Amino acid sequence: MNSVCVYCGSNTGSRPAYRERAVQLGDRLAREGLAVVYGGGNVGLMGIVADAALAAGGEVIGVIPEQLVGWEVAHRGITRLDVVANMHERKARMFDLSDAFVALPGGYGTLDEMFEMLTWRQLGLGDKPCAFLDVDGFYAPLLAMMDRMVDEHFLHADQRRDLWHGEDIDGLLAWMRAYVPVQADKWLDGQRREELR
Repeated sequence: MNSVCVYCGSNTGSRPAYRERAVQLGDRLAREGLAVVYGGGNVGLMGIVADAALAAGGEVIGVIPEQLVGWEVAHRGITRLDVVANMHERKARMFDLSDAFVALPGGYGTLDEMFEMLTWRQLGLGDKPCAFLDVDGFYAPLLAMMDRMVDEHFLHADQRRDLWHGEDIDGLLAWMRAYVPVQADKWLDGQRREELR
């Protein structure tokens, strides 16, 4: 593992803990020698993660669509800033640049990007670990919804177990380094495979 993509809010949120965890993650990734790939802005938790990694001597690669260069105030002080045409290119570029994906608290964009990576993995288009680094239970309702998806048979239990979540950065990095992907066709039992033919 050489690089980690961090999805997070372009706002800082209402609690100091969100900012503190963003600083901790950016600093830790840099000290572990892992490049940070992120959305390219210098505002919100995005900017905090980037600045913390830079302050610790890390490499930071931002990927931002042209439309958002002004909105999210593109970070001009990072190691590398890739400006792409649209969100589709952004997601694909971030996927190519990253060995793992982690979400800090955020809004629609954070969830959109993380769930696209989970979907790609589900379909066998990628095999990279995905994790939610929680802060004060921020993601508890979302994780409960995923559990309901399993209970209602919209999500395979192995897919749910294949997603790490927690508050401990040590645990997160240990899990990512030891991650062994499950083959996409293993998500489906024999009966379901027959239904999809």
